[in-house]
Formats: sequence, C-alpha cells, structure tokens
Amino acid sequence: MQITVFGASGDTGSRVVAEALSRGHRVRAVARHEDRLRHLPEQVEVWTGNAADPAAVEKASAGSDVVVSATRPVPGREHELAEVATALLEGLSDSGIRLLVVGGAGTLTVAGTGITLAEQPDFPAELGPIAEGGRRQLEVFRTTAHPVNWTYVSPPALFEPGERTGAFRLGLDELIVDDAGNSSISMEDMAIALLDEIENPRHHRTHITVGY
Repeated sequence: MQITVFGASGDTGSRVVAEALSRGHRVRAVARHEDRLRHLPEQVEVWTGNAADPAAVEKASAGSDVVVSATRPVPGREHELAEVATALLEGLSDSGIRLLVVGGAGTLTVAGTGITLAEQPDFPAELGPIAEGGRRQLEVFRTTAHPVNWTYVSPPALFEPGERTGAFRLGLDELIVDDAGNSSISMEDMAIALLDEIENPRHHRTHITVGY
C-alpha cells in the first residue's frame, strides 16, 4: 500500500515509517521541515507540508491508501491538535483515503471510576494542556460531519521508545493496565498495532487503545 505519514520526523512517526517499510509498503513521509527527515531510508518519499493546512493535506495524501497522523505540538501550542484534526478531515473529505490518528491517553476512562485519565485527582497538572488538546482533537472527529473513515488510537499512560515485542492488547475507550496496575506500551509496538490495523481494518470511525 501507499501510506502517507504526517509527523514522520517525530518519535512515533519515524517508527511508523520504519514498520511500514519493513512490511513492504511504500511510504511518503511528511513534516514541516524537510531537514528533519534526512535520517529516513532513501526509499522514503520525503515531503514538506503542514498537517494543519487542508490544501497541504490533500496534496501530500494524493494517491495514498492510508494516512497516519502522528503529529505532536510543542508546549504552548496544544490547540494545534484540534486544528490538525479539522484540516485532516477537510483535506481527505473527498478522497476515500482511510485515516489513523495517534492521539493522547487522557481521553481514556479508568476502570472503576467512570471518568477519564485526565480527570483523575492525581493527574499531573503539567500534562493538563496536552490532555485537553487531545480531548478537543478527539471531539473534532466525533462531532464533525464528514465522510472520512478514521480511527483514533490512544496510547496508554506511559508511551516512550522501547522494545519491539509484538505482544500487546487492544481495547476501546478504557485505559489498559497490566496485573500490577501499570499502563504502558513502546512506540515500536504502537507502530506494529497501527500497521496491523492498516493491513487488516477492524475499527472504523471509533476510538481505540493499545497496551501491555
């Protein structure tokens, strides 16, 4: 398949690119600054583009089977998450291209509480802005009238570079935790989950999560 990855220069996006290439897919990597994509393998098609611009989204996604958005704003610009969501929907509205979005964990509910992770009393205050940005991002997909077949994928509470194990679980709106109460996944395994969903679509126009 032809896969376009927005945010391809980031920690998550670069791992999605690598996983897609390892499975024989064609990849178009998109970032705001082309110099940040120089480390990618030579077979990757490199594009400069802003995911918050519907015209840029349409142009960079042309001819693709699937678009993956793994953008993450710098501190202070968390509002861009909702703006990117809107631009993705507008840019892909008439294309028939499927969309997978790597979102945030704050929107997941915690078992036994009935409230989201971001609403927990001990949720770190410094993560409040990015959690709110993620909430608004997901709300755009859920409430905007559009024809795009999207899947919003939330990581668990701890999401960082690590090992590629291939052993993880899928869920819907509830935070996944292990027997010790830990909630985590590596970016490498998140990339596997995303490519699995791309190759064998199971979740459409819905919110899912991944975790150990």
